[in-house]
Order: sequence, then structure tokens, then C-alpha cells
Amino acid sequence: MPELPLAAHAVPAAFYARDPRDVAVDLLNKLLIHEDPVHGPIGGRIVEAEAYLGAGADPGSHAFRGPGKRNATMFGPPGRLYVYFTYGMHWCSNVVCNPSGGGGAVLMRALAPLVGLDVMWARRPKARRERDLCSGPARLCQALGLTGDLDGADLSTGPVHLLDDGTPPPSDPGNSVRIGLSPGKGDDSPWRWFVAGDPNVSRR
Repeated sequence: MPELPLAAHAVPAAFYARDPRDVAVDLLNKLLIHEDPVHGPIGGRIVEAEAYLGAGADPGSHAFRGPGKRNATMFGPPGRLYVYFTYGMHWCSNVVCNPSGGGGAVLMRALAPLVGLDVMWARRPKARRERDLCSGPARLCQALGLTGDLDGADLSTGPVHLLDDGTPPPSDPGNSVRIGLSPGKGDDSPWRWFVAGDPNVSRR
């Protein structure tokens, strides 16, 4: 993998084989890096994440009604990237967690940009401030170049890597209900966590 400006190592497999709510909190301050074949490493530090549970357990989750063509990656091995298309225009990326076949995932909602910012600016021409580059799940995917071609990618081997540089998650993370869900479809579940005070969080 190309050299990064931070000493970091791949997150161990056991990290992912847990309840998505626990994984979501522990994802904060981890590094998400796309080893782009053209532009090199692009990514940043995760500052906002939402947990989604497995089949029958969470009406806001794509896994709620069981496996299908769109959500098959959610029911595969933990530690994979689940990428889906939404609103006919945006990609969103998730970390698959729970024991294998459990159907859980964590939506990565925002990053603090760290590497490859020139590429992020080129991909997000409407951004006016650095915090606009990866603030929100669709912006994050656009900035890093994450598309459906990367659905199912192994986060330990790439080309998308989840790394730990020793920075711990916040001891007192911000917490709220999840964003953008319909009434009665999991909108009341407080399973969104974020790094309080970070300017890159999508909603402050």
C-alpha cells in the first residue's frame, strides 16, 4: 500500500465480529483510506457513524427483510465494505459487522480529510470549505471515489483500508438518533455517534 503520512495498521478481524452499535462507537477516529489506482491514497479520519442491525431487528436497516441482491454484502463476512446507491444519484459506504451472516453494518457519515485533498477538491467542485469535502455519507463517497465497484471489498486487504493509528475513540462521543429515516422506520433509535466539536460532522 502507498506510504501514508501516519503510522497505522489494519484493524484486526475480531473488531468487526461484534454488535454494530459497539463497532460504530469504536470506528470514531479510525482511518478510512482508498488506495486509488490512479491518484494514490485518499482518505481521512472517521468522525461520524451510524449503526444498522440485522434481519428483523431494525426497520431502518437494509437487512431488515433478509438478504437480497442489493444487500447481499451485509450478510457476508464481517470486515467488508458495503456500498449502495441511493436517491438515484449517490453512493454510500458501510462497514459490515456482526458475526458472519448477521446482516449488520455501520454507515460512515463523515471524515476529517487527511490525505489526497487535491483529489477530493477536484471531485467535489461545489465544496467551499474543507469541511464540505467529506461531511455526509454521499460527499464522503464522492471525495474518496467509492462506488458500487468496491462493494464487498475486504477492508484488511484493500483497495479500501480501515486503519488504526493509535488514536482512541472519544471518551464521551456525541450521540443522537439516526438521520434521514422515515417515521416508524428506526428514526427514534439513538444509534448515531460522532466526535463532538469536530467541524466535519455532517450535522452539528
